[in-house]
Amino acid sequence: MSGAEHGTDASPATTAQHTADTRVTNFDGIPGPTHNYSGLAHGNLAAERNAQQDANPREAALQGLAKMRALAARGFPQAILPPQERPDVGALRALGFDGTDHDVIVAAGRDAPELLAACSSAASMWAANAATISASADCADARLHITPANLATHFHRSLEAATTTRVLRAIFADDARFRVHDPLPTAPQFGDEGAANHTRFGAPNDAGVEFFVYGRRALGAGAASPTRFPARQTREASEAIARRHTLDPARTVFAQQRPDAIDSGVFHNDVIAVGEGTFLFCHERAFVEQPRVLDALAAAVGPAFTAVVIRDDELSIADAVGTYLFNSQLLPLPGDRFLLVAPEECRVHRATVQILDRLVAEGSPIAEVLTFNLRQSMRNGGGPACLRLRVPLSYDERSAVRANVFLDAVLDATLGAWIERHYRDRLAATDLRDPALLDESRRALDELTQILALPSIYPFQLAGA
Repeated sequence: MSGAEHGTDASPATTAQHTADTRVTNFDGIPGPTHNYSGLAHGNLAAERNAQQDANPREAALQGLAKMRALAARGFPQAILPPQERPDVGALRALGFDGTDHDVIVAAGRDAPELLAACSSAASMWAANAATISASADCADARLHITPANLATHFHRSLEAATTTRVLRAIFADDARFRVHDPLPTAPQFGDEGAANHTRFGAPNDAGVEFFVYGRRALGAGAASPTRFPARQTREASEAIARRHTLDPARTVFAQQRPDAIDSGVFHNDVIAVGEGTFLFCHERAFVEQPRVLDALAAAVGPAFTAVVIRDDELSIADAVGTYLFNSQLLPLPGDRFLLVAPEECRVHRATVQILDRLVAEGSPIAEVLTFNLRQSMRNGGGPACLRLRVPLSYDERSAVRANVFLDAVLDATLGAWIERHYRDRLAATDLRDPALLDESRRALDELTQILALPSIYPFQLAGA
């Protein structure tokens, strides 16, 4: 098992020859300037455990950039999703605070610090929750379809949907190639947490199998729901997205998370399972009626489908949640094998080290393991898979993106300098009450939109347009 690689140059993803071949580009979220530990997400054990600790926004952003740099240097296409404007002054105004923007921050910090914390969350860094993506090869109109997540379960995350939609429409602006839908209605019955509960199997150029995982049925009778923590994704939301994206029902598989797993801290499917190509890596307690689910995937994907299932006596759910073994990225290598990108915590946990060393030695689909220090994100409950949104793009689709979001050596260096210039290296919960943080964040984001060649996407920019 190797540690993180730290090259000085990021290989441009555009070095590939002009080809129609589709490759998955990982769009990673940049942690925002207000990255903090407020413990806002009920059911996210790491976030609750580390609530009120001091955070380091600069380190968080640089750790994420280091991962992107190392993977781009290995030739994996890498791109950027910008953070959101925080604090969200508009949300605070809607909750009854008024006056100047500074007045709103001061009053909220004095009278309702918990609301200020919610409106200051940098959780959009977890790009896996930004949207659900369906490859153009899977959709009846041959366009790549995107549904931004409504994140209806938690107030602090529901604030992201409007800006996420603007960002995705700015990046994927060619209507002939891309369809960016509105988020689903923001209601409990249609709770949607994006790609954290969605996996595409199959070859990038061919029609794939789309796998949707939900926590509960909201309407009508269904299997049991968790009792301790909320089931964030509903089956109704997943079915609506499949219809919107014009997917083939014969190549669409639905499965329910086990309620006891959710109650153990598995708030998204990507905490307990990861899949890519024809390979699924998961825990034996990931899905309700798991043998049936695996059979359905095998039938839909075809004879090449392989599942490596880790038994509970090899790794408990508690340890799976603690190490985030399954919140890893699977990146394709030659010979139908994969690089597993895991958090550094997997290097120091005895059981995960044994599991991964055995899988590599046995010639499983996992050929290599690469770990990264993502401690700032991990303390809030987000590992490598949380930080990225997988977008399958053909050469022509990639060429249709005019924004400067694809990571190369120049953008890497520019972003590193931008982070060093604008981010604090310490942020306590009480610092959210400082109106200067709002001004600092807005200056940083205004500059970032210019770096990424994006139009006005933030409320403060739109208000001044």
